Amino acid sequence: MKIIVTGGAGFIGSAVVRQMIDESDATVINVDKLTYAGNLESLACVADNPRYHFERVDICDASAVRALFARYQPDAVMHLAAESHVDRSIDGPTEFIQTNIVGTYTLLEATRDYWQSLQGEARMRFRVHHISTDEVYGSLGAEGFFNEETPYQPNSPYSASKASSDHLVRAWHHTYGLPVVTTNCSNNYGPYHFPEKLIPLVIIKALHGETLPIYGKGDNIRDWLYVEDHARALRLVLEQGRLGETYNIGGHNERTNLEVVQTICTLLDELVPDSHYTPHASLITFVADRPGHDQRYAIDASKIERELGWRPQETFESGLRKTVQWYLDNRSWWQRVQDGSYRGERLGLTAAGGECEDEP
Repeated sequence: MKIIVTGGAGFIGSAVVRQMIDESDATVINVDKLTYAGNLESLACVADNPRYHFERVDICDASAVRALFARYQPDAVMHLAAESHVDRSIDGPTEFIQTNIVGTYTLLEATRDYWQSLQGEARMRFRVHHISTDEVYGSLGAEGFFNEETPYQPNSPYSASKASSDHLVRAWHHTYGLPVVTTNCSNNYGPYHFPEKLIPLVIIKALHGETLPIYGKGDNIRDWLYVEDHARALRLVLEQGRLGETYNIGGHNERTNLEVVQTICTLLDELVPDSHYTPHASLITFVADRPGHDQRYAIDASKIERELGWRPQETFESGLRKTVQWYLDNRSWWQRVQDGSYRGERLGLTAAGGECEDEP
């Protein structure tokens, strides 16, 4: 198969690309605009593979997207390209509307034109896989789980833009017959995660002896999913998911933000015992909450397990240990990332600086 992966230089996209090159015979066309969070160093291990191709293209550029289809004649599209940081969406929603909504529309139209030009078996096997987030469902109380029938209730500019993209994909399937599958995932973590997100940010700040600011009381709950587990699920849905269906992908790992940070601190105490900052939990501080902070996300992933046989391989403890060790072993990667435009500053329309962010 030849597969276009939009956003393939991002955190989740690069995991998908690496797996496809390493574990399948697929040819992968990585389409990425290379915004601040796109990093080709995350793909250095596959960059020289003849089945890997990179195209620096903005999905909002209709003519460039159409040219990609004409050149590569793909069998499938995996759409991961998106602005994804909640705090940045609070400070500046424009890019989120443009990329996540207009970009998805532009990609859908180019895809529809290409698909309608196909004949026979090529048309029958073609499909589009749209990758989204559990944040489109809003916030849960103390009980219950998001499932595929949960009504949408997005509460941030980011989640609203992703909800809009989900609705566009659904509409293009029901109106035009475009063969699509959609997945909504819980919070991802793992190697190559951009250092503005909670887990890598805490690891790096702790290694530097900086304070570890936590929003509010640290009692916001997220379901954590190891990125390699997620990539395996995405590949499975692309290959075997029923057209027109949505599959929720969760890690079965609910933790409060405070529990996440405390676990990282405990691991660092063990793995870096000679640190001047041990115990690392002494660096924790609490700061004013961000606007509209959803209280709890939790996914019911029984549908993908029942229909496709997927379950996460990593527990939160095993995945987090691998993640912390990776950041210890790959300091040059995140140090080069931090030499760029992002240096751990606070985002999200509040006065204090440097707080930790927790979204996928």
